[in-house]
Amino acid sequence: MKTSNISGFYKMGMKERLQIVKDFAGLTDEEASMIGGTGILDPAKADRMVENVIGTMPVTLGIATNFIVNGREVLVPMATEEPSVIAAASNAAKLARETGGFRAESTEPIMIGQIQLTHLKNPDVAMKSIQSHKSELLELANSKDPMLIKLGGGARDLEVRKIETKAGTMLINHLIVNCLDAMGANAVNTMAEAISPRIEELTGGKVYLRIISNLAIHRLAKAQAVFSKESLGGDEVVDAILEAYAFAAADPFRAATHNKGIMNGIDAVVLATGNDYRAIEAGAHAYAAYKQGGYTPLTHYEKNDAGDILGTIELPMAVGLIGGATAVHPTAKACVRVLGIKSAAELGQIIASVGLAQNFAALKALATEGIQRGHMSLHARNIIAMAAEKAGIKPTPEMVDKITEILIKEKKVRMDRAEELLREHAG
Repeated sequence: MKTSNISGFYKMGMKERLQIVKDFAGLTDEEASMIGGTGILDPAKADRMVENVIGTMPVTLGIATNFIVNGREVLVPMATEEPSVIAAASNAAKLARETGGFRAESTEPIMIGQIQLTHLKNPDVAMKSIQSHKSELLELANSKDPMLIKLGGGARDLEVRKIETKAGTMLINHLIVNCLDAMGANAVNTMAEAISPRIEELTGGKVYLRIISNLAIHRLAKAQAVFSKESLGGDEVVDAILEAYAFAAADPFRAATHNKGIMNGIDAVVLATGNDYRAIEAGAHAYAAYKQGGYTPLTHYEKNDAGDILGTIELPMAVGLIGGATAVHPTAKACVRVLGIKSAAELGQIIASVGLAQNFAALKALATEGIQRGHMSLHARNIIAMAAEKAGIKPTPEMVDKITEILIKEKKVRMDRAEELLREHAG
């Protein structure tokens, strides 16, 4: 009888684990070989990155072109499975370069470590006790990472917030840490854990959670660009784009999809550079709800005095160049070299610029030709490829172009119709 309760699975080697999975799922030798491959990643290194490794999952890696960020020409690696994302970012960057490209900046790499203090007899007295011992607590936190201190980073402040919860009044201590070129989770969590026993001693309370927050309100990346009305096609297109933005600014249902489009570009660069795209995604959406008290777009658009569109973006950007997959994965390291950057701040600025480009391209498409035209062309090609493999047909590039055109014109981008057309043109 099959069971997923496998004793000592984590202790096994990759090949042994893969064999168990193959037997459990009834995989063919070919299927097992596909999911068991590690590509250029050394198997021993892969086996240390996460638990219960059996292989790796390749994601297509493309390059967004046309970007100028702070006056510097940039090629941007983007890892994504979604068609049209890279093309859209490249097209918007081409429009932006006509007016000088993207101008970007970032705040200091400050992260927040949260320490949850509960079971307090007198929260106000406890708060005063923590505040009066702030210097001592910061010194204790910094003693846990002397290298970070030596390089100019470290714990800078300790803020205390009183909140009311279903479990009673709590004091939430925010340890403010400059993480330099690291994302900072390990350093911040270690510091938060280090000072928690002393906070309990000072207050008589009980500490439970000691963890970094992904709502990195102090670690922001900002970018802006001007899109000229001439390159867009005139005042009517400008107004249509601004109307589309106004919709997102007024309606959280639209704002959610608006921001998802931004993250299409941002996540792709974050993933390509080996950073934590889940943390960036969580921080971005939380910031969209935090900054104005309700869920709103991460971008802003307005018409300047010349009648052009000025677009801006601002969001938390907790990315690093030190630690994690960024420092281990050979593809991530190569992508960082492609970007030509030396600091996490530069990386964050490029990522913000990509997010703005991605969003502007989507708004332009939605407000004019509709989002499906470019997307469906790429989707149709994927459908044709799958239909061709199923039918055992090897279409020429010219045949693919022709069938793509027919599928879109008929508005029948389906496997059955693609296979039918393939047989007709191959016959």
